[in-house]
Amino acid sequence: MTIDHTSKKSTSKLDVVSSEALVIGGGVAGMQAALDMANQGFKVHLLEKTPSLGGKMAMIDKTFPTLDCSACILTPRLSEVSRHPNIELHTYSDVISVAGRVGDFKVKIRKRARYVDEDKCSACADCVPACPVEVPNEFDQSLGFRKAIYQPFPQATPSTYTITKLGTPACREACPADVNPQGFISLMKEGRFHDALRIFRKSNPFPGVLGRVCIAFCEGECVRGELDESVSIRNLHRFLADYERKHGPDRPIEAKIDKDERIAVVGAGPAGLACGYHLVKMGYPVTVFEAQPEAGGLLRYGIPEYRLPRDILAEEIDWIAKHGVKIKTSSPVESIKSLKKEGFKAIFLATGASNSNKLGIAGEEAKGIYHASDFLERANSGKPYPLGEKVAVIGGGDAAIDSARVAIRLGAKEVTIVYRRSHVELPAIPSEVEDAREEGLNLLLLTNPIEILTSKDELRGIRCIKMKLGEPDHSGRRRPQVIRGSEFTLIVDNMIIAVGQSVTPKGLHEECDCSEWGTIKVNPLTLETNMEGVFAGGDVVLGPATAVKAVAHGKEAAISIDRFLRKVNVEADRIEERHRVRVEEVDMEKPTEPRVDMPKHGVAGRIQSYTEVELGFEQESATQEAERCLGCAICCECELCVEACTREAIDHKMQDEIIELPVGAIVLAAGYRLYDVSDYPRLGYGKFPNVIHAMEYERLINASGPTHGHLIKLSDGKLPKSIGFIQCVGARDVNRGVPECSRVCCMYGIKNAVMAKEHDPEIDVTIYYADIRAFGKGFEEFYNMAKDRFGIKFIRGRVGEVMEDRETGNLTVRVENTDEHAIQDIEHDLVVISPGIQPPWGLDVIASELGLELDETGYVPVKDELLAPVDTTIPGVFACGCVDSPKDIPDSVTAGSAAAMRATIILSQAEKKE
Repeated sequence: MTIDHTSKKSTSKLDVVSSEALVIGGGVAGMQAALDMANQGFKVHLLEKTPSLGGKMAMIDKTFPTLDCSACILTPRLSEVSRHPNIELHTYSDVISVAGRVGDFKVKIRKRARYVDEDKCSACADCVPACPVEVPNEFDQSLGFRKAIYQPFPQATPSTYTITKLGTPACREACPADVNPQGFISLMKEGRFHDALRIFRKSNPFPGVLGRVCIAFCEGECVRGELDESVSIRNLHRFLADYERKHGPDRPIEAKIDKDERIAVVGAGPAGLACGYHLVKMGYPVTVFEAQPEAGGLLRYGIPEYRLPRDILAEEIDWIAKHGVKIKTSSPVESIKSLKKEGFKAIFLATGASNSNKLGIAGEEAKGIYHASDFLERANSGKPYPLGEKVAVIGGGDAAIDSARVAIRLGAKEVTIVYRRSHVELPAIPSEVEDAREEGLNLLLLTNPIEILTSKDELRGIRCIKMKLGEPDHSGRRRPQVIRGSEFTLIVDNMIIAVGQSVTPKGLHEECDCSEWGTIKVNPLTLETNMEGVFAGGDVVLGPATAVKAVAHGKEAAISIDRFLRKVNVEADRIEERHRVRVEEVDMEKPTEPRVDMPKHGVAGRIQSYTEVELGFEQESATQEAERCLGCAICCECELCVEACTREAIDHKMQDEIIELPVGAIVLAAGYRLYDVSDYPRLGYGKFPNVIHAMEYERLINASGPTHGHLIKLSDGKLPKSIGFIQCVGARDVNRGVPECSRVCCMYGIKNAVMAKEHDPEIDVTIYYADIRAFGKGFEEFYNMAKDRFGIKFIRGRVGEVMEDRETGNLTVRVENTDEHAIQDIEHDLVVISPGIQPPWGLDVIASELGLELDETGYVPVKDELLAPVDTTIPGVFACGCVDSPKDIPDSVTAGSAAAMRATIILSQAEKKE
């Protein structure tokens, strides 16, 4: 920021470059200033940080002392501003920087993305019912709710909807496949299970499969875990799949193959099937070739049925096939060249990594030693290896735990996991480890095999050594180190080696450039290999990874293949910059609530068979768990609003705009904020439901408010019979650092008291005040009318405390009545606190950019309250409204006109340009 603060005494000598003006703040003062300048022929940029003009006046019901309808006064002014040809609105915008000098300011502003096109939106509100997200409505002081897509109030200007987004929730950011958990969970809260399932399937075709076997990276990052326990995201999308199985799909599947370019996918595991799915959704004819008798890859041959029932897997593969994917099993591919000869225009290699790694110690080939991949494949095919009573499984991943649990089901009496790190580093899914322990699995941790003991080439035992953990290695886990002299022998009948898998040494992938580990080298962004038109993904590229990462590769490969075939840049715009929602941005003021437990079969019964252990959520428990979601990003990007909008006005990819405005003068009209009355805990705000502040009261009595103008108690929804209004809270209080009077609160409080009487003349109303400031035209008469005509009681004195009767919920105001020199306890069933007026949030930032030094109370200082009441200390910058001191509506409007007049003196000196 560079501001030239020097100015010449005579404004006639100014070098004014721009005849345009910027007004910061779209309340009544800012609108008046903008209109006055625009009516004189000057172009005005009117900037407002919220989605609509109107400021605080838009929130109030009536004005004082005339009790005129606020909306009736404001709405024509809003319309006039929005239609004026010389006024350009910049709503939902902020000032980033200011540079230059009087007559030649350069102001950078950020126009935040509404995600709704202002030119296309007709404010028809068709999008609102479609949105599943409800959040407290700030305009209604959070007494009511609004949708994530909203219009602040009926007369909002511009008449355009806005979507509130905080960014990308941590759960979605953590998912390799970019599944949108907040999206489908938000719809689950409303019972829209079919819609929720479609949200999941936009990214991943395996809701039921991965609802059972996914490692759930999303849950590890879930912000709810900072409050109590993470949301059970994996089990929720499993429920969606189970729900569809039970009730049937809500619409038929239609294969829409409308393109000619044939695509071959080699390998029918999660990567290959996902790739085929996304490609047929784009309209491409896809054929998946699988060497095994059945599709599924390691999902079928590597995961036991007690975790992933075969019918679940088969149904989801069939669902993919119904979209148009042709799956040819028992069909090994000879070469990439042969596929190209058959006319396939693009190829995706997803042949997996099914080769088991070895321990690298002598004796691994002895009888009785099996590798996890072979062991599980045979067991899943109904041809298990014979086992003795004592079985050791070497490793700590999911394959190790699966092998151990299968061994238990095959009759082994004693099954032990041998793992060289601690329980903390165990990579298997924690819930699977706990289930295995319930079934009798022993964990021998911080232990490593160093020798296999054999007799006549048959396994007899394992020589092991104890380990300790040192510094972290490249994986981030603490490196295991040998404890010398700690060797011992483990007697076993069988050993299952489960220390990872690798790519098979020989295979189709050898035609591409490969790494030293045998994996295919690809562009990590596009998954392109060194061969044109050939892409690869999943375990054959990553090495042994998770199913969800394989699915992610399939999805990205589909995008690359589509671009390749359309002959567009395969790399362009592949990395999307997204803001991950931070914990401090999330509303954590929620009651703690335990995570819903997954029901399971009893241990005694489940170890006798391969029946699925986890039973799944019922609808009630699924909805209960979905309600625990904090909705971190607010908008869940379900995009149902897009489907509802017939004018195609909604664009979830819309970005913020940075605009530079050349202006000759600046008017500050940024409004005010109300003092946070929770700073006075003795008054009960935030503790007692029937203690509210004045703006909350204002929204209750407003016909467009959350109760449609019905004045009620928040505790029970009943009409109040007695209301106490407490004035001067957050004003005239030296102890709180707010010694100044807020000036307008007296009449404002009286107006609210009168409105209570207009709602119900029988309501008993009392105002507690320090003194009454009736300085404006008709104010004294208004005060007397409140006493004499409406019967409002006035008690002079400071309120010491507000107490609540726990049985009735009624409130007692303890006040020192200074007229009667007595302490009084007066009962009400509703108490309204009038907060003092404070400088607006962000004024210090704008002032810093302008080089303005705020006064000790945080307001903008003016040169002279009598002679130059709107001139700031910076030439060309003027103040109006409440940025320099509290003002009522008439004074704010007057100050707006005064600031406009001072600004136009400068603007009129701009050089005439041809």
